[in-house]
Amino acid sequence: MPNIQRPTDASIIVTYRCPMHCKMCNIWNNPTEPKRELVAADLKCLPQLKFINITGGEPFVREDLPEIIEECYRHTGRIVISTSGWFEDRVIDLAKRFPNIGVRISIEGLSQKNDDLRGRQGGFDRGLRTLLTLRSMGVKDIGFGCTVSNNNSTDMLSLYRLSRELGMEFATAAFHNSFYFHKYDNEITNRERVIADFEQLIEWQLQENHPKSWFRAFFNMGLINYIEGGRRMLPCEAGMMNFFIDPYGEVYPCNGLEERFWKASMGNIHDTEDFMTLWTSEQAEAVRVKVRTCPKNCWMVGTAAPVMKKYVRHPAAWALRNKWRSLLGKKPVLDKQWYDVGQDPRQGMGK
Repeated sequence: MPNIQRPTDASIIVTYRCPMHCKMCNIWNNPTEPKRELVAADLKCLPQLKFINITGGEPFVREDLPEIIEECYRHTGRIVISTSGWFEDRVIDLAKRFPNIGVRISIEGLSQKNDDLRGRQGGFDRGLRTLLTLRSMGVKDIGFGCTVSNNNSTDMLSLYRLSRELGMEFATAAFHNSFYFHKYDNEITNRERVIADFEQLIEWQLQENHPKSWFRAFFNMGLINYIEGGRRMLPCEAGMMNFFIDPYGEVYPCNGLEERFWKASMGNIHDTEDFMTLWTSEQAEAVRVKVRTCPKNCWMVGTAAPVMKKYVRHPAAWALRNKWRSLLGKKPVLDKQWYDVGQDPRQGMGK
């Protein structure tokens, strides 16, 4: 068996329960049973990590979330929670207890568009009010998370401008199909409009002074490539440096798996006291073999960010070249090329 490095990033799905009724996600219609969800003690087996994302469903439906966060902080110095912001008081109380916590509130557009897509009136107001309260408390690592589906990409641009005015982070995604979302019919149909809006976002991000924004522009170019049906620009190495844990304790390489292609667990944290035993097992390696020839071309931050860091010379060269073009008043070159870094040529070739 090849030498397996310790992972650096983890996403922990603490529940599939959710108060929102999002059109692009059916998690809310497939809730977990509370008594079967993992608890803080189950996470004692985790290794030391650079980053943990806590997600759901809606993490704040868990009344024991502070205990889960406390345990996670024993394994990492940075935690970001993805939330709808629906439970305002719970978010604020958690931030008071853990002032270094990161919070990304999922907002899919301005008020009317957001509430329509997320299926609950008042969702935008609660989310924005939560962010403003966190900002007034001095919490630094906060921002918006916007998933672009059909007909909300123009609102995405408005949210980006709002995030810049407020000095907050702005993360993007495009909707996908997977077991995680319980959706298999998500497809962006107004591609020209969505792509044009992402191109505008990329131009704005390249005009910023922080290199982090230039790399986000590269990531957003990858989203355009995904929407166009192109081959993933950098390889997927899910299950090498990152993993997902579902509410039942199953460890998966990513959250983009679909049973019509393949879906396999690397193991269950309930079955081991040492995560690295699971991580280096034959079962885990068999999953990595599947990843190397996975036919899908997902482009989600959980699996894109690690390879952007590992093969940083490619996004860095693109970012510097296009930052220079931005300074000259020229539009960026969105070449969306496939970078050969020695990956299995069968990956992303479809079925």
